[in-house]
Amino acid sequence: MQQTYPSRLLERAVQEFSKLPGIGRKTALRLVLHMLRQEQADVKQFADAIATMKREVKFCKVCHNISDQEVCPICSDARRDSTTICVVENIQDVMAIENTQQFHGLYHVLGGLISPMDGIGPGDLEISSLAQRVEAGDVKEVILALSTTMEGDTTAFYIFRKLAPFDVKVTIIARGISVGNELEYTDEVTLGRSILNRTPFENK
Repeated sequence: MQQTYPSRLLERAVQEFSKLPGIGRKTALRLVLHMLRQEQADVKQFADAIATMKREVKFCKVCHNISDQEVCPICSDARRDSTTICVVENIQDVMAIENTQQFHGLYHVLGGLISPMDGIGPGDLEISSLAQRVEAGDVKEVILALSTTMEGDTTAFYIFRKLAPFDVKVTIIARGISVGNELEYTDEVTLGRSILNRTPFENK
């Protein structure tokens, strides 16, 4: 049964909150009622933070990670190993790997995985820009840190073939991660070890 609300404004707010991933209408209602109990200044600060983020956040022109500047702090950090690039599916994966403190190179965010069933092909991902970074000649190793799913394996194989003409070592993270698991949900110890114990892709 559809829940009825005493206010159309309340119902509209619930509908908007329930559009968030993992948020059902009951949880959305709790969040909206919580916001309703807050001071006007606090609610405005919350709304301004979301609006400002959407308006001003950028994607790094080098690796496509989110950033406040044209180039993200990782890419602009001279202490990072610029000869090694870790290829990941999304921004959450960058944060997951950074939390392991086991990787000190640069990243490349694809923005998804090849998935014909979902209408996502190589042209929809940041694969060409990866090839351009490798072609520039400074990169010695590309680590494929993609989810151990069929889509992840398909994407990894496509990238491996795409980089074949270049003199670059292509490795894949060790399969300490269970097949079918997504990277962002893997614990930091397992993920850190999988980075350290990576293997040449052609062995797969």
